[in-house]
Amino acid sequence: MSLTIAEVEHIAELAKLGLTDAEKALYREQLSAILDYAATLQAVDTSAIPPTATGLPLRNVMREDAVRPSMPREDVLANAPDASEGYFRVRAVFESGD
Repeated sequence: MSLTIAEVEHIAELAKLGLTDAEKALYREQLSAILDYAATLQAVDTSAIPPTATGLPLRNVMREDAVRPSMPREDVLANAPDASEGYFRVRAVFESGD
């Protein structure tokens, strides 16, 4: 399927792209080749192939969720730029709406 320059200009307008005449010609060739390849794929008979969600075997990649001891609070806060009463202290993000 060969696109026209007008169709390329329309696609460029939808994408808000300003293209030169040379770019329009180049993209006309490239987009036409992509559409030709898609047409080739559409022509392949896949009626005997069952639909699948993935071609890879399913496996769980998550680790076991286990409770374990964490770092001591003093170690965590040791390099904090500002800490108070065992917590990180940060600037207010929102002003009060009063």
